[in-house]
Amino acid sequence: MGQRTAGPGRGPVAVLLSPRPAVLAAARRAGARTVVVAPGPPVPSDREGAERRVRTDWRDHRRLVEALGPLEEVRAGRAAVFGFTAAAALSAARANEGLGLPGTPTAAVTALMDRAAMRARSNALHPGRPVSFARCGRAALIPFLAALIGYPCVVKPRAGADGEGVCLVRDAAEARRAARCYPEVTDLLVEELLEGPELTVEALSEAGRHRILGWARRRTGPGLTTTGHDLPVALETGTAEAVRALVRGVLDLAGHRDGPSHTEVVLTARGPRLVEARARPGGEEVVRLLRLAHGTDVLALALAAGLGLPAPARIPRAAHAGLRYVDFPPGRRLDGVRPGLAAARAVPGVVRVQLEVPAHATVRRAPTGGLHHAYVLATGPTAGSLARTLDRAAGLLGQDPAGRRSRQPETGFA
Repeated sequence: MGQRTAGPGRGPVAVLLSPRPAVLAAARRAGARTVVVAPGPPVPSDREGAERRVRTDWRDHRRLVEALGPLEEVRAGRAAVFGFTAAAALSAARANEGLGLPGTPTAAVTALMDRAAMRARSNALHPGRPVSFARCGRAALIPFLAALIGYPCVVKPRAGADGEGVCLVRDAAEARRAARCYPEVTDLLVEELLEGPELTVEALSEAGRHRILGWARRRTGPGLTTTGHDLPVALETGTAEAVRALVRGVLDLAGHRDGPSHTEVVLTARGPRLVEARARPGGEEVVRLLRLAHGTDVLALALAAGLGLPAPARIPRAAHAGLRYVDFPPGRRLDGVRPGLAAARAVPGVVRVQLEVPAHATVRRAPTGGLHHAYVLATGPTAGSLARTLDRAAGLLGQDPAGRRSRQPETGFA
């Protein structure tokens, strides 16, 4: 997208769908004016400097277009709608098309959401060694298809986000149990388990050119659960080029020409293989890692590119950065977690400790997918010092009031 110029106070507007505070802060760094669209009462991001607020349910396409259509910047084409969650990304794409504004095409967003279609398309990138998979329309067929694919394998919804409903199946007994976890009539994908180091890759596309902004190592635990992420990740030249080629090939196949993307890749013995890709940046905590370790401001770059603004100046950094998720067992009351929060935040090297559930709540369920109860972000001069900092802070946060560290819940769903 070409850069635009405007007089003072008349710059382009980023219309943000229920943004988190980090997105508002990124908009300021990009030099964008902001309008927040949210369905309910004021949200935390309103306190972070939103210039205007539109109260409407952005999940309703007609209402969203009707609410934004009268805005002067929208009528003049000096705006774009952004959504940085799974649901918001699709609503933003539809709104931009309906209002004649620039942005990621709706067809590209939906193409990347279809795991079965993207698996078939991405297999064309390595036809000699494709990933085995099968569609599944009835939960009762999971044991048969799992045996056909071979153990271990993975069962996941054809459309989904953030790892919700993804199940690791290691044998016939687990396949039978998995069949009871989904509706009788369903739309699933059963595919071989991709084994090897995992990467999350951030990219930004402009007019069909895909710029790889960086990647992080995804740390995993039992049952495909994500336990954290680490940066930097040193790859051999050939492997790095193969990862870039895979990501660019996937985005081309989906018709993704403009906007941010987040792609998950496994470095198998046969080469990099796609897990899934989305037409939005990674989670707030993951993209912040890139900023901490490399100075790459993923959110601000995405907003600036979408509005035709100059790219924000990069502040070079060279540090090790990482995050660890902390989850509490069901039944744990969190009214005694504040001392652990304070102690974790006081550990040298810790940048942020975030509790994602109310501090007075009782944990009702084990974490699933990309949803976690808390996380710790930290930096360090070396990988070893970073690991020690994260372990110490996560241990303090995970303690119960009696000083015992909570056992991390284990779940078959990632």
